[in-house]
Amino acid sequence: MGQAAKALGITAGFLFSAGALAFAAGAAGISADEALQRLMEGNKRYIENQMTGQKLCDLKARESLAKGQQPYAIVLSCSDSRVPPEIIFDKGLGELFVVRVAGNVPDPVVLGSIEYAAEHLNSPLIVVLGHERCGAVTAAVDAKGKPEGNIGEIVKKIAPAVKQAKKEAAGRSKSEMVETAIDDNVVLVAESLTKQSAVLKQLVKEGKVKIVGAKYDLDDGKVSLMKLK
Repeated sequence: MGQAAKALGITAGFLFSAGALAFAAGAAGISADEALQRLMEGNKRYIENQMTGQKLCDLKARESLAKGQQPYAIVLSCSDSRVPPEIIFDKGLGELFVVRVAGNVPDPVVLGSIEYAAEHLNSPLIVVLGHERCGAVTAAVDAKGKPEGNIGEIVKKIAPAVKQAKKEAAGRSKSEMVETAIDDNVVLVAESLTKQSAVLKQLVKEGKVKIVGAKYDLDDGKVSLMKLK
């Protein structure tokens, strides 16, 4: 993992980033810290093959949610088929508001989706979730110029992380370079949300929303928080 974006392993006593001491209760009456704890507990069940989220996807759950939703966490994640947030966090219907895009990078549509959940559904937590061996980031590392088609827009979004990683991981193997870029991309995206969105900036300022970065390990299934500024 990248040195500048060193991942912190999540255990039952996981650590929060600075400023995560007190957040107003959001959707379903829980705080951002409580929402994060629920996610980490679900990930622990997933790792241990003790999943219970499927029980929250039955007819009763579906009927109870038919007229409204109160997701307590927003997850901006990569579209990779191996990283479905609802499964790796062991969640059922109505718990997560998920926005998925290759490379977990925001554009105006993605930002609008996040703003909607944060402002109108009162979700108190935003998680920017990257993962090991991300194909989108690998493509950005390998890019010699702007790729043809719309994939080039994804590479362009990831380019700042690649540029930073090439300085941090100079002289290392390509795989180390890619992982460093993945880490940096998560951190840069998480830190950019309030810069790109006045709505999110205000909600964070008011203590109504907390933003964290995280990375999923494809091998052991573990989610680790990223150290943000």
